[in-house]
Amino acid sequence: MRITNVPYSLGLSKIFIGMIALFSVIFTNAGAMPFPMVTPQTKVAIVYDAGDHKLDSIAANLLAQDIQRVSGYLPKVYTDVSKAGGNVIIIGTSQSKLVAALNDKYFDQLNGKWECYSLKVIAHPYKNIDNALVITGSDDRGTAYGVFDISARIGVTAWYWWADATPEHKAILNLDITNYTSQTPSVKYRGIFINDEDWGLQPWAAKTFEPETGDIGPKTYAKVFELLLRLKANLIWPAMHPSTKAFFHYPGNIKVAEDYQIVVGSSHAEPMLRNNVSEWDEKTMGPFNYITNKQKVSSYWESRVKESRSNNVIYSMGMRGVHDSGIEGVKTIKETVPLLERIFADQRDILKKYVNPYINKVPQAFTIYKEVLDVYDAGLKVPDDITLVWPDDNYGYIQRLDDQQEAGRKGGSGVYYHTSYWGRPHDYIWLCSTSPGLMREEMTKAYDMDARNIWVLNVGDIKPAEYNIQFFMDMAYQVKPFYNSAYLKPHLKNWVSANLGDKYATPIADVIEQYYQLAFERKPEFMGWSQTEPTTQPKLTAYNHFNYGDQAQQRIDAYDNLEQSVKKLQLAVNPGKQDCFYQLVYYPVTAASLMNKKFLYRDKAYLYARQGRLTARNYDSLSKAAYQRIIEATDYYNNKLAAGKWSHIMSMQPRDLPVFKAPELTYEITKHPEAWLVSPEGGEALTLPQFNRSGNNRHFVDIFLTRDTALTYTVKSSAGWIKLSQSSGKLSSRGNQARLWVDINWSQLPAGKSAAGSIIVQSGNSAYTLTLKAANNQVPAHYQGFVEADGYVSIYAKNYQANVKNGDSEWSAVDGLGRTEQAMEALPLGFNPVVKSDMTDAAIKKQAALSYNFLTFNSAPAEVKIYTIPTYPLNKNFEMRYAVSIDEGPATVLNFKTIGRSEEWKQNVLSNSAVRSAKLPSLPAGKHVLHVYMIDPGVIIDRMVIDLGGLKPFYGLLPENAHF
Repeated sequence: MRITNVPYSLGLSKIFIGMIALFSVIFTNAGAMPFPMVTPQTKVAIVYDAGDHKLDSIAANLLAQDIQRVSGYLPKVYTDVSKAGGNVIIIGTSQSKLVAALNDKYFDQLNGKWECYSLKVIAHPYKNIDNALVITGSDDRGTAYGVFDISARIGVTAWYWWADATPEHKAILNLDITNYTSQTPSVKYRGIFINDEDWGLQPWAAKTFEPETGDIGPKTYAKVFELLLRLKANLIWPAMHPSTKAFFHYPGNIKVAEDYQIVVGSSHAEPMLRNNVSEWDEKTMGPFNYITNKQKVSSYWESRVKESRSNNVIYSMGMRGVHDSGIEGVKTIKETVPLLERIFADQRDILKKYVNPYINKVPQAFTIYKEVLDVYDAGLKVPDDITLVWPDDNYGYIQRLDDQQEAGRKGGSGVYYHTSYWGRPHDYIWLCSTSPGLMREEMTKAYDMDARNIWVLNVGDIKPAEYNIQFFMDMAYQVKPFYNSAYLKPHLKNWVSANLGDKYATPIADVIEQYYQLAFERKPEFMGWSQTEPTTQPKLTAYNHFNYGDQAQQRIDAYDNLEQSVKKLQLAVNPGKQDCFYQLVYYPVTAASLMNKKFLYRDKAYLYARQGRLTARNYDSLSKAAYQRIIEATDYYNNKLAAGKWSHIMSMQPRDLPVFKAPELTYEITKHPEAWLVSPEGGEALTLPQFNRSGNNRHFVDIFLTRDTALTYTVKSSAGWIKLSQSSGKLSSRGNQARLWVDINWSQLPAGKSAAGSIIVQSGNSAYTLTLKAANNQVPAHYQGFVEADGYVSIYAKNYQANVKNGDSEWSAVDGLGRTEQAMEALPLGFNPVVKSDMTDAAIKKQAALSYNFLTFNSAPAEVKIYTIPTYPLNKNFEMRYAVSIDEGPATVLNFKTIGRSEEWKQNVLSNSAVRSAKLPSLPAGKHVLHVYMIDPGVIIDRMVIDLGGLKPFYGLLPENAHF
């Protein structure tokens, strides 16, 4: 039995774990050996054994090309070591005759290992060779990983071709090599699923890159497989949509996979390596029904097994419908269980007959996707040597992982994860904005729960998912650095440095980080507040335009700041990096910003038109302009970027969903007899929201025209403690709205007292008087905690006053997760619940707890709202429970577990939040403590809001109240 007690987020040993992980290599020499590659005196050569696998030749020649990319010199590549001289790079597995001839015991440590490699410089191994850099793998892929390690060290990244990451030129190329042996990869099979390729990769391959095939064929896959090897990955689930012919349709695809030693699998809907969409013809073959058409189905599978038996493959087991649908021929789960068990047996008989009679030697996987999870939980018996692949819910949240019994299975388990998805509640196959912090949290959790055999990432069209792919594959290859969530920032910065250079790496990484952060609140594709399956039309967003200082405008401003930063950086980065910058930074950030502006400006046009504001027309124009700029940016991507290299790769409207269309703005501006009006924040007649010293002490007043005219106005306050952002202004048909900000000078108000005042906005004989109140509430001396303001208390989970452990159990901080950028997670993980049957109040209050002090000034009913990241229970032994109490009151158990694709689940994944609340009929004024108790591990708390009657509608993150 294995119970994981190692925290995978920040905890007591985070620094220790992180340091070990970052240096998790085997060193046998303290000193580094200089190895000149290209100098005025030295020109390196490369040698491999022609008798070894084709991958050695591919890797050797790619390394030569990489050296040329950096230095301008193309090394000669030999298969006969006697023809080489000077400094030489020798490439081969530890079983290679070329390496064996060196008779160096150092490489013996590779024997029997999976995908490991060693680097060592040997002086004078042959009389004609001065120094040899020996790159040796435990197997063919291990050797290739070693070769591409050298490529990365000289400055050629995995994305040199796929993102035009042109390396910096170095006329002199030297390396210092310390004897090095890599560790075994953390996950055995690591790869990508090319999916929903209809709007990007397939038309690009067919029309631009591989017109001779007219499809995603061997030329395209060779580039994909090279990318995978440079990322130290080894697995492909090939493209399989109707727009693309089956992978096995083109013999060249199989050949190139063999050459590159990439393992070929297939998705959850493609049993036995069959692409049903392309290969099952119901007109000639009958229904895809194992009950009524078993012979045809079996023959269909058998022919593919015969064809693939000598290839390096993983067979997907079981059966679903033709295309991502439920299995045919059964009506209930009860009927499905025995049918699938029979199918397993029959499929395995085919594999025994044609591949290996020892079936446990044949790689097999069963992906428990969508409705299959219900069948599995109904008692489906999966043979012990088949790898169970646990999927996420398509939105980045893994639905479940091994329990104690499953963790002991010989086949182990894995994860199928999405960073692109077509389906309900809404697609996201345009931009790639999956939070790296969420990926880190979910995948390290999976690793801790023994899902270590297969990790597959649904990447859509590969572009623009470059960083998500890199991040996922780096985790899969060596997971330990990612146990420390603080590694998120340096990982991103290092990736930016490698691809775009060191000089601006920090500001570029900051922009990308903020891009992910804003999208975590709401993805660009979700900004229409529309859904699909069934498809609905866009509607107004849930962002509040009239409260909280104009929440919608704050999001516009945040994106606008990002856009401005991107434009400045674009001018600053090296001219040779411009194409790369456009792909990795400019397009995704700018397009996300414009999509947000399209909808938020549209909202303002509608909302302001109802108030009679002429400025509705301005926002109408701004919304349409944002849409037009998306068209222009996408056109540049497809037609001008990299001299047209990426023509047809980028669609700004995949599936032509309503969210991608031009904004439809049909409205009438409400007519008023007055030529101008004022509207205070909150929209309450002519009264501003109350000002509180402990919270919101800044509010706005909008002054606007209701018809085309021109006027000047003045602004005066009734008292010196009322501070105004302007004392006068002008309005005209071009500048028809102004925003006045009102602040309070608290030093001029008596402590502990409230005061009333007014503001007069006047133009000619017309004037508006707005009233306001300011409460100079005082916080007791030495008080530590949060303070009520505006009738609520907003608290970020990371800012607790106390964090009390219970044995090994604790709430642990996780960087880069949630809207507050650091959330609190219930740890450690394990196969059994922390609290089993004893759920009494006393037992709950003994659990690990977070405590938050808060101060209220008025007695009122209270509702405590807790916002968590909408994760799932670790396995079927758990719920998603925690408990809350105020002061010494009873603990209320809350559970945010959802079932299936419920309406709540849809809203949770669209907002990346799950909310639960506990109500108190009355909470007296004074000091209080909010306690949050741990019950189930894996619960992640982001923030909480205590509503004392003043909370207004809002979306996403509220600013945190003052705390001392």
